[in-house]
Amino acid sequence: MTTFEIKEDFMLNGEPFKILSGAIHYFRVHPSDWYHSLYNLKALGFNTVETYVPWNLHEGKEAEFYFEGFANLEKFIQTVAELDLYVILRPTPYICAEWEFGGLPAWLLQKDCKIRSSDPKFLAYVRRYYEALMAKVVPLQFTHGGPILMMQIENEYGSYGEDKAYLKAIKELMEELGVDVPLFTSDGSWLATLRAGSMIEEGVLPTGNFGSKGQQNFAELKKFQEAHGKNWPLMCMEFWDGWFNRWAEPIVTRETDELVAALREVLELGSVNLYMFHGGTNFGFMNGCSARGTLDLPQITSYDYGAPLDEQGNPTEKYYAIQKMVKELFPNIQQKEPLVKPSLSVNQIPLTNKVSLFEVLDDISEKITTKYPKTMEEVGQAYGYMVYRTKVQKDAEEERYRIIDGRDRAKVYLNGEHIMTQYQEKIGEDIFVQPPFAENELTILMENMGRVNYGHKLLADTQRKGIRQGVMSDLHFILDWEQYALAFDQPLTIDYTKAWQADQPAFYQYHFELTDLADTYIDLQAFGKGIVLVNGYHIGRFWRKGATQTLYVPKGFLNEGQNEIVIFETEGEYAATLDLVAAPIFDLKEKTLH
Repeated sequence: MTTFEIKEDFMLNGEPFKILSGAIHYFRVHPSDWYHSLYNLKALGFNTVETYVPWNLHEGKEAEFYFEGFANLEKFIQTVAELDLYVILRPTPYICAEWEFGGLPAWLLQKDCKIRSSDPKFLAYVRRYYEALMAKVVPLQFTHGGPILMMQIENEYGSYGEDKAYLKAIKELMEELGVDVPLFTSDGSWLATLRAGSMIEEGVLPTGNFGSKGQQNFAELKKFQEAHGKNWPLMCMEFWDGWFNRWAEPIVTRETDELVAALREVLELGSVNLYMFHGGTNFGFMNGCSARGTLDLPQITSYDYGAPLDEQGNPTEKYYAIQKMVKELFPNIQQKEPLVKPSLSVNQIPLTNKVSLFEVLDDISEKITTKYPKTMEEVGQAYGYMVYRTKVQKDAEEERYRIIDGRDRAKVYLNGEHIMTQYQEKIGEDIFVQPPFAENELTILMENMGRVNYGHKLLADTQRKGIRQGVMSDLHFILDWEQYALAFDQPLTIDYTKAWQADQPAFYQYHFELTDLADTYIDLQAFGKGIVLVNGYHIGRFWRKGATQTLYVPKGFLNEGQNEIVIFETEGEYAATLDLVAAPIFDLKEKTLH
C-alpha cells in the first residue's frame, strides 16, 4: 500500500522523502503546453508540482461551475501523473498569487458577508464551491492512487487574520468532503504570522514562505514547531526565485548566482517549492493588483516572474544553474535535457478594418438604463470596461463636471470628443468644459484594471469597480444614465462598416495566414492601451507604460490557415501594420501612470 506521512521527515512509502517541487499554475499556461512545462520540471530533477486553484476561475458566475479548457484541473493532474510527478494542491478560497482579487469571485462583492472569516454566509458560499471542486480532486489524492500528496487549508492567513474558527471550519469542510491526505498552512516564517495563520494545535503542518536567508527562516519555523511539541520536517512552500511586475515599473530581476546560493541553503535543511517554476501569463483580465497607500497598482499581463522557465515555458539561465546545483547536492538524482519550443515572426500584417467603440455599442452590449450610474458589480459584470452615457444641459459657458468615487481609470468624452483622462488619484478632480450645444452627450469609459490580491484592501467596499457614487455637474448629481458592459467574455460580432473617429476608443482588425504553428509575441509599441483578442481569445492587457511592449501568444491560440487579431485600443493610437515577433520586447524605464 502506498503511503505519504508527515513524521520527523516526509515519509513516502515508509522512506524519507525530500520534496523538490516547482509551482506551475495550470490556469496561467495554455493546456496544450502543460506537458512541456511539467516535463521540464521533471528534467530539472524535481519530483513534485504545486498549483493554486482559483475560485474565480471555476465559479466566475455564481453557482455556475466550470472545469474545461484552462480550468480542467483534473486533466492537468492526470498529466502530472503520466510523468510520475506528485502534486501539492492549494485549493483555498483565497490564493493571492498576484491573481485578480486573490482568486475570490467578484460576485462576492454583492453579498452581505465577511470574506476569509467564520461568517456563516461566507462559509456557505465556500461549501457550495468545495462540493463541486472536491468531487474533482478527492479521487486524485495519493490515498486513492492519485498524485496529490498534500493540500493547503488557507493561504498566508497569518498576514490577514487570526480567525481560527474560520480555519477550523475550512479544515472540517475539506475532511467532510473526502480530503484525507495531510494538510498544511503556509505563512511568513516569523512568530506573528505563524501564530495567527497556523493550525499546529490541530495537527496541521506549518510551512514558510520566503526567498532568502534559509537558515534564519527555518530556525524560526523550527522554534515555532518546538514550542508546540512538534518535530516535523521543514519546508519552504514558496521560495521566491523572482518577483512579479507592475505597469510603468522596470522589470524586477534576481541574479542567478545569488538565487542558486540561497536555494542551496534551503535544500540543505529541508524541502522546497520554487515559486514560480513556470510563471506563465495573466490571460484575460486576471492580473492582480498591489495595494499601496490610497493607490491600487495593477500588475502586468506577463507573469514571467524571472522564473527558471520563461513566460513561454523555455529554460532560462536560472534553470541550468539550478539543475547543476541540484546534481551536486544529490548526485543520484535523475535529470534530463529540457524541452525547448520554437517561436515565429510575421512582419507587416496589414490592418483590415477599424471602427469606433461608440458606433457599435448597441451591437456588442445590452444597454442598461438607470437613474443613477451603477457599479460594474451591481449590473453583474465582474471584469473589463463600462461605458456610461447621459445627456447634460448647458447651464453656463463653462461647465464643471466631477466623477465622485470611481475606479479605476476614466476617459471622459463630450459629444464624442475626448476631454480628460483620470486615473485613481485624479478621479474626483474638476473637469472643465465649454459645451457647444444646449444639450450635450457626456460619455465616460471606465476601466477595471484589476482588484487587489493581498492585504487589508481585500475587504469588499474597496474593490467595487466603475462609478461608485455618481457624476456631478456644478453642485448636483446628473441623472438618467445608459450603461454598456464590456466584459469581453463572449464572442463579439463587430460591424466594421460603421464609422471610425480619431481619438476615440476603437477596434482594429488584422488578418494573416499561417502554415506552421509556433508561439509568438505581438509587438504593441505603436498602440497606447487596451486588450488583444486572438481568434476570439482574450490574451490580456497592454499599456505603453510597459515595461513589456509585447503580449505572448501560445501556439494553442493560433490556427493553421486564417487567423484574426482584434485590438481594442482606448487611447486613439494604432498602426497600419502589425508585427509578430519571436521574443518579448521590453522598455525598462520607469514611467508615471496616467
